[in-house]
Amino acid sequence: MRVKAVLFDLFDTLLLIRDGEAFYMPSLKRLHEFLVNNGVNVDFEDFKRVYFEVRDKLYGEASKNFEEPHFNVRIFHTLQRFGYKFEVSHPIVVGATMAFADEFMHFVCLDEDAPYVLQKLHGKYKLGIVSNFAIPECVYNLLEKFDLKKFFDLVLVSGAINKRKPSPQIFTKALESLNVSASETVFVGDTPRMDVAGPKAVGIKAILIQRKHSATDTPQSLTWKPKEEPPVKPDGIIRSLKELPLILKDC
Repeated sequence: MRVKAVLFDLFDTLLLIRDGEAFYMPSLKRLHEFLVNNGVNVDFEDFKRVYFEVRDKLYGEASKNFEEPHFNVRIFHTLQRFGYKFEVSHPIVVGATMAFADEFMHFVCLDEDAPYVLQKLHGKYKLGIVSNFAIPECVYNLLEKFDLKKFFDLVLVSGAINKRKPSPQIFTKALESLNVSASETVFVGDTPRMDVAGPKAVGIKAILIQRKHSATDTPQSLTWKPKEEPPVKPDGIIRSLKELPLILKDC
């Protein structure tokens, strides 16, 4: 059946994260600085320890239920542990999240082939993004920053719908939104567990882009590791985005 839709992972597929997780400490320090400037009196080392305990607990739960609470929830639970009773939607919680996102954005750059390839595919296929990220607002801002929004019929971010790859729900929601069947759709991403096993489980063909250096969808943790699962073979492998238009002809 002819391919009608192409879905993309975002990070380390269309947008590249420089130096793996080098962004994390500067982003967390920016977040903490925002909190201190808004009256939260907590030492950074204490805040960091509790934050990672909260984050890793949420990731452990996500590995079982594939849920992705918005990043605000992390801040909410972390501040609760220090006796602060802000609601999830409180401006201080929201502002702290966006402080983290603003710093993170400095570590993100555009894959040099992305604009050309998307322009080539745009109009020929329905295009969508399905991304695991707890700050959907940051994804929207990055798409604006790199002038990519115009190419996409759908942008689906886990933190906006509380479901993350490889959950079947996030892929079926993308199919329903684009009004295409799984057999008419191809997914392109860099993470085998999320971007190959996930889409193939619902009948979507998967193309793996192999990166020399790739940050994973899940941050590294000393207290929690993602479950090891048998590898699933992709339907195609590319080493750069510019190979994609040709390989789509064979799907």
